[in-house]
Formats: sequence, structure tokens, C-alpha cells
Amino acid sequence: MTAALQVRNATKIFGGQVALNQVSIEVQPGEVRALVGQNGCGKSTLIKILAGFHRPEPGTEAFVGGEPLPFEDAVASEALGLRFVHQDLGLVATMDAVDNMAIGQGYDTGRIKNIRWRRERAAAKEALAALGYDINTKVPVGLLGMSERTAVAIARAMSTRGTPPKMLILDEPTANLPGAEAQRLYKLVRRVADSGVAVLFVSHHFDEVFEMAESVTVLRDGNHIITRPVEGLTEEDLIELVVGRKLDEHVRNDEAVDHGAAVLEAKNITGARVSDLSFTVHAGEVVGVAGITGSGREEIAALVFGGHGRGGVVEIDGQALPPSRPDISIDRGVALVPAERHANASLMMQTLRENITIVDPGKHMSLGFMRRSNERADVQGWLDRLDVRPANGEFTMSQLSGGNQQKVIVARWLRQEPKLLILDEPTQGVDVGAKADIHRLVDEAAAQGAAVLVMSTDHEELVRVSDRVLIMRRGKLAEVLTGSALTNDAITAATIGRDQAAAS
Repeated sequence: MTAALQVRNATKIFGGQVALNQVSIEVQPGEVRALVGQNGCGKSTLIKILAGFHRPEPGTEAFVGGEPLPFEDAVASEALGLRFVHQDLGLVATMDAVDNMAIGQGYDTGRIKNIRWRRERAAAKEALAALGYDINTKVPVGLLGMSERTAVAIARAMSTRGTPPKMLILDEPTANLPGAEAQRLYKLVRRVADSGVAVLFVSHHFDEVFEMAESVTVLRDGNHIITRPVEGLTEEDLIELVVGRKLDEHVRNDEAVDHGAAVLEAKNITGARVSDLSFTVHAGEVVGVAGITGSGREEIAALVFGGHGRGGVVEIDGQALPPSRPDISIDRGVALVPAERHANASLMMQTLRENITIVDPGKHMSLGFMRRSNERADVQGWLDRLDVRPANGEFTMSQLSGGNQQKVIVARWLRQEPKLLILDEPTQGVDVGAKADIHRLVDEAAAQGAAVLVMSTDHEELVRVSDRVLIMRRGKLAEVLTGSALTNDAITAATIGRDQAAAS
């Protein structure tokens, strides 16, 4: 059988940093292969080589269905039958679903090259309906929810217009998807594989690897560690292969702890979805917030930080924070790591040094001049502490993987020694090792007296880091879970409503 994809000795070097080191893989038609590894291990670099974005070093070869793949040629990659859904989805926010799905494949046109809009919209609706989505195809995709945007990207990738697909490559497609939508994707992937199309599935969620994949390839620090069947592999084994060591086990303490004075007091705050929400976070306490999409959970971080207008009162150490004034929030010791780092946190074309010090550039100023050596040493210390790879402050943010970008944003705010640290989906798209590192940093921030507020759809994460968890339903605070009642299953049941959970 001719391999759907064969890669030989893939090597890529960026500015002296080896991103891929002679990696070879082979995927057969109809096979579902998981590609796993820590952020910065080379997964995204390999995918970008196959997509025609990067040119690898001499000696690299790739074949699709036995045909040689030209490098740095996206058109050739598409023509040979490779299909991609990238981590950033590759959508144009100001364009609607029909226009986004036409990118790279064009429109259905008449004899005089006029676009047949009715056919285009009908085809888009049909493709999205096959994924279980009923989306208004006239709305700019930037106004859609993350799961809806992901559906548009997947529908575009699986279009049969032009060359039929031989291989579907998914780069963290479920990173922003709720569980129900993720299950739809799993079923779609199985149908794709059953049709004879190979699937290369990149994920940091190991439950997806065990549920979806027949085989798994592990990369670490740019090197191919192993390719083996998933059958017979345990999650602990896979974690050790990915990280290169056993992770320290965290033991949860369910005993009541006396925390310090109240740092954050939210009193009857109201937003677009949130209604009359009141809660307190004390010094040294980690409070989690859970809720399904639309519950108001996703709005709380911006309301507290001052990124949106709001009703009600937010106080830090008894001092009121005005709405829509994040600058004042920062001055009073509030820090925010937002959920969508590209849109709301990252300066992609600036250096890591600039991304970390932008909040307080005056820290290393003297007589109006920046002491660059002090700034670089400060930044290097944070890059090393958070194990950012590559740990080079003069690299641009765009040169880093998503998980390492997240670490840079976390470093930016921990450097400020905040009174209140707000983390919205802090480990979304982050590998298992980086996730453990970020959880450890949350522990350290709380131990040093910071109040920490964590919004997350990862219920295991909330159980791991939180002293108590606020449950949001329909814009209101529905329950508070603490102590032995704070479990993954309890959070899941509470977010959908215990009556509905029992019926289910």
C-alpha cells in the first residue's frame, strides 16, 4: 500500500535553534495518527512545512500518495490532496462563512464568471449542517463563537472542490470546543478515515488520543522519540514519553484553610450576560469559575478587570475600580491573562522582551534612559523560570508555539507581583508539561499572598488549582463547590444543572 504521507529526515533551523531534527514519519490511507509533544517540540513546524509555509533544510523529503511534495508551495500541497485545519483556524474575521470557505478554492461561477451566490450559500450551509451546525453564513466569522469558527475551518478543509483530499491534518482543532462539539468532530474524523483519507491529529488532550487514534508519534525537542500503536499504552506512559520524566503528583488538600483579608469584592456586577453577581476572593485564595458557554463565565474576567462596561461595584483592597478603565486596574495591582491571547494579549511582531516588559517599561529606566542590560537580565530570568522555548528574549512572539506564547503572557503579569491575578482559560492549547508548570505558578502566586481568580472549561484544572469553584448558570451564580464536594463530576453536573444531569 502506498503511504498517504511519508516524511523523511525533516529538519528545520530558525536562527541557530533546531526546531526539527531529521524527523521521519509515515501514515497509511485510512489511518488516524496522533502527533503529540510539548509546545515547541516541532509539531507546528512540521505541519507548516507540509502546508508550504516553511522551507525545510536540504535533505528533507516528503511524499503524498507516492508523489513528491514541493516545499514552500501551498498550491502544490493542496493539489496533492493535503488538507489543513491550523491552530489559529486561518479565517478572515471580517469575511462571512461563504467567503472564508472560498479561500484557496474559489467560487462557483457562471459562464461570464459571475459568482453564483445562491449555490455558494447553499453549499456552505450543507457543509456546515453535515458537521451539526446551523450558522448564519452572512455574518462575519469574527462575530461567531469559537466552536462555530472551528466548524467553518473544518468544512472548508473537507471541501471536495478541486482535488479530493488524501490526508486531513488537524492542529489542535478542539482547543476551543465544548465537549459536545468535540464529540461531533470525533465522529467526523472517523467518517473521514473510513472513506480512506488519512488523518494526522495534533492534540494536547490525551483522552482524544486514546479515543481517536490508532497510532501515536511523539516528538520532543525537535526529535522523533517513538511511533507506536495506541493499544497497550497508558496515559502515564504517554505523559512520560512526551515530557521525558514522570510528573510530580499533586495531592489535593480538602481541609478548610484560613486565608487572608478580602482582596477582591465584586458586588452585584452586571454585564451583557452576567446579572447581579457578588463574590469575594481573599489573599492567598484561588477561586475558580465554571459554566457552559453562554453562562456568563466567559464575561467575568473582562468585567472585573475593567475591559468592559459594567454595572455594580468592584473593589480591590476596599478601593473601587471604575468600569472600562483597565489602566487604573493595572495601577492598583490587577493582572489579566485573557482567553484569546492573539487578539487581546500578544504583540506578535514584537520581541519576547517587549511583550514581557510592556506593562511596566519604566522599571529599568534611569534618567530617561532604558538600562537594556538590566531589562534583558530581568526578562531572561522569567523565560528560564517558566521554561519558555526558545528562551531568547530577542525572538519575536510569532516565532513561538502557542503554549510558549501563553507562558510569556503569564510571565508579563507575574513580574508585576499582582494583588489580584485573573486567569481566563490559562492552559488552553498548552501541553501537559507546560500545564503543570502554570499550575505550579498559580500555587506559588497564591502562597505569596495574591488573590487568584481562574475561569476555565477544564474542570480537572479547576479541581487541581481551586480552593472553591463558583458555578455560573444563565448569567447568575448558581452554586459554590468546596472541599470534598469539589470534583470533576460535581462541576460538570452543576454547570449543566443537577436536574438535567440526573435526567441524562
